[in-house]
Amino acid sequence: MKFDMGGTTLSGLTNSTVGSSSDLGTLIRMLIAAAEPLEGKFNGAGKVAFDSFKNRSDEITAALNGSLQSILGGQSGMDNAFGTGDQETEDNATQHMASANFDAARFSGR
Repeated sequence: MKFDMGGTTLSGLTNSTVGSSSDLGTLIRMLIAAAEPLEGKFNGAGKVAFDSFKNRSDEITAALNGSLQSILGGQSGMDNAFGTGDQETEDNATQHMASANFDAARFSGR
């Protein structure tokens, strides 16, 4: 099996995730604002659930953003690991090529 990924794939993914984090907070605030006209229209369990969501909206936003920050940390770590592995591969290849006897591998009749 071959795994091939461009050198900028993970950094591009990280940039997209950062944008998603901002978008998520905005969307939650928009949801809360859109629900404002419904306040006071519920009774019973519906009212309790609505009030709980509204009261916990900052907590919910923080929890979701915390999760996205963990994803960003993982993406950053993977990007670093892939970059380090790529550099080590190049260094190892260069070192081994320097010590190789390419003349001994010639198949000419001379």
